Amino acid sequence: MIRRHLIAAAALATIAASGTALAQSNEIRIAHIYSKTGPLEAYGKQTAVGLQMGLEYATGGTMMVNGKKIVLIEKDDQGKPDLGKSLLAAAYSDDKAALAIGPTSSGVALAMLPVAEEYKKILIVEPAVADSITGDKWNKYIFRTGRNSSQDAISNAVAVDKAGVTLATLAQDNAFGRDGVKAFAGAIKKAKLVHEEYLPPATTDFTAGAQRLIDKLKDVPGRKIIWIVWAGAGNPFKIVDLDLKRYNIEIATGGNILPAMAAYKNLPGMEGAAYYYFGIPKNPVNEAMVAQHYKQFKTPPDFFTAGGFSAAMAAVTALKKTNGDASANKLIAAMEGMSFDTPKGKMTFRKEDHQAMQSMYHFKIKNDPAFAWGVPELVHEIKPEEMDIPIKNKR
Repeated sequence: MIRRHLIAAAALATIAASGTALAQSNEIRIAHIYSKTGPLEAYGKQTAVGLQMGLEYATGGTMMVNGKKIVLIEKDDQGKPDLGKSLLAAAYSDDKAALAIGPTSSGVALAMLPVAEEYKKILIVEPAVADSITGDKWNKYIFRTGRNSSQDAISNAVAVDKAGVTLATLAQDNAFGRDGVKAFAGAIKKAKLVHEEYLPPATTDFTAGAQRLIDKLKDVPGRKIIWIVWAGAGNPFKIVDLDLKRYNIEIATGGNILPAMAAYKNLPGMEGAAYYYFGIPKNPVNEAMVAQHYKQFKTPPDFFTAGGFSAAMAAVTALKKTNGDASANKLIAAMEGMSFDTPKGKMTFRKEDHQAMQSMYHFKIKNDPAFAWGVPELVHEIKPEEMDIPIKNKR
């Protein structure tokens, strides 16, 4: 009698297990690991919104590819590298995620890269920007839709690199800041770079750093620009209050999220290059995202909303090419050299390092009373072929 019960229980367990396996085989599980909390929380939340919107848009609202349901699993790495690493391992092994998207922080991304290689599963990096992610720390399972430090820096160099210009930089002392300045310095051909200032990532008082920058630039003739590369908390634009005008020192920087660009309102005429601003790209994908975001939140989409949306477009485009086969080798074959539509227009994964080649936008800030932030007006769309983005992965 007991034996019969045990056999029946075993049979039921087998049926349940095969039911679970069947459910999973009809699903494509995607893990999104990002800073839901922590210092880069604002960026992470935008990415999450964009990713969800992008998946719905790319699948025509069905969340299905080739009869398989996309299941999105969210995990909060809190901006901590060790946590991000263990969450990715758990997503691949326990949650059976076929691929992962994220993270927000470059430090977390660098900790996660070996995990993708260990589990032989795809990681689409969005929006972490450090060059080393698709550079010397890269492996073949890594694709990035987010821009890298070189794309940020080289596009900004295009905007300010002119003969007779003297430059200094102000950046965070971390992978993001140092990679950004290194790429910027490497792209400068005509201007002269005289000083690099690095401050702790959580700096709120910029007085000492600003004074060092002023001392380096104040007696130099001609046009003088401090290029700022900063992410997260702290407002480095406060250095404007230290009477930079008296020494004819200008500020230049890349684009940013809308709340951070409130500081740009006091800097009309400031130039730089942006990754995204909702009013700049003219294409159907951007129009759809902007309309949906206004409908849902009564506000325009932001910097990282576009990034999350782009990652979704890349994932779904690849899955459609493989007819829903989410195995890594099939996806790699589909994604290398693949072009896909995004709110920024067409992106293409470069075969050599899987970095998405994409446009950047040279802007000039306009103070428009209708907006709470300085409005970046397009000067010139910098196409991928106008930027010599180095391949750094020694593949």
